Amino acid sequence: MVHRIIDWSLRNRFIVLFLSLGLFAIGVYSVRKNPIDAIPDLSENQVIVFTEWMGRSPQLIEDQVTYPLVTNLQGLPNIKYVRANSMFGMSFIYVIFDDDIDIYWARERVLERLSTLTGSLPDGVRPTLGPDGTGVGHVLWYTLEAPQMDLGEQRALQDWYVKFALQNVKGVSEIASFGGFQKQYQVNIDPNKLIYYKLRINDVINAIRANNNETGGRKFEASDIGYIIKTNGYLQSREELEKMAIGNQDGYPIRVSDIGFVQMTGESRLGIFDQDGEGERVGGIVVMRYGENAAQVTEAVKQKMVEISKGLPEGVHFDIIYDRGELIQESVDSIKHTLIEEMIVVSLIVIVFLFHWRSALSIIIQIPITIALSFILLNAFDISSNIMSLTGIALAIGVIVDNGIIMSENAYKHLAERYAEKTGATKTNEKI
Repeated sequence: MVHRIIDWSLRNRFIVLFLSLGLFAIGVYSVRKNPIDAIPDLSENQVIVFTEWMGRSPQLIEDQVTYPLVTNLQGLPNIKYVRANSMFGMSFIYVIFDDDIDIYWARERVLERLSTLTGSLPDGVRPTLGPDGTGVGHVLWYTLEAPQMDLGEQRALQDWYVKFALQNVKGVSEIASFGGFQKQYQVNIDPNKLIYYKLRINDVINAIRANNNETGGRKFEASDIGYIIKTNGYLQSREELEKMAIGNQDGYPIRVSDIGFVQMTGESRLGIFDQDGEGERVGGIVVMRYGENAAQVTEAVKQKMVEISKGLPEGVHFDIIYDRGELIQESVDSIKHTLIEEMIVVSLIVIVFLFHWRSALSIIIQIPITIALSFILLNAFDISSNIMSLTGIALAIGVIVDNGIIMSENAYKHLAERYAEKTGATKTNEKI
């Protein structure tokens, strides 16, 4: 069979040449379309369910949140197993599906099941899905260099401007903010004054919650003019919160300022983010979606940062502290240099030992064509390129070159023997 293929190829050299050129062109197109990353994604096909119930102990979270969710999510189709982790105020559930299941189909099944479980959970507890990214989806980390702004202002800039703008980039699943202070109004109550006015802490909470609201009225017409009535009750400042009435005593209102004071402060933190020992920083983590091209996503995010920088306050700019794109580019450059080096070495070896430039050319041509064919197979099986696969291709080049050298040397040897036989036969006939 092999001899027939070789014989047909030798008799139809132009057809083989055109087929090789066509496959090479398809391979070049596959190289450009193949998703490339630096780190191979070995994570499982999972959906993360996150539930927050702040102020509760891990055991209470386990009994009233984690256990009901796990027992009900285990009945989903095409599921392998469910893992869970309960901690102070938070519950994490990892639903692992079969590897051949589409991730967005799996997320829909989990959402359908969660919609039927909210009644069995405590009041105010709402489970949410994690981002549709993998464990190696953190493709870019950045911080805001803003020496003229405090940490609270930097975090507000990150949460209300930068984050929303970067989330619109194609392939980005989430922008996770870190560092700084999340601003909030904090009401500090004097317990002695609560007792004096015969109030409870729940009375203060309910009064603030009820007054910080906006309700609609109705539309009515008078003199052929339509009027819309509504109430604007949202709090706009710390002073409005202090003047809010939470009860009355002998016909006089009891205000928040009568039982305590209000201050603008930051939410409680469990840690800080320090960069290079120069102080705290505020920034974000870009999380990539499943199956996206990491190189394209990082490049698109950096281009978007250039646009966002035009709207930042004066003196504020981005500082990229981790960029997956640089590692990807180094991997691509490495295999390019390997290809060039091996082509040069092979050419020299063949020319030195065989003194035949056409044999060297035939071996060199095999390298790019074989690599192009490998990317066609990678796309066919939906496999992305990474450090491992590119390294494997670079190592396989040696095998390709070895086979080419052996075949060329063998062909050269047989041609030389045939030429010697033919020359010897001719000389014998001339003597006769």
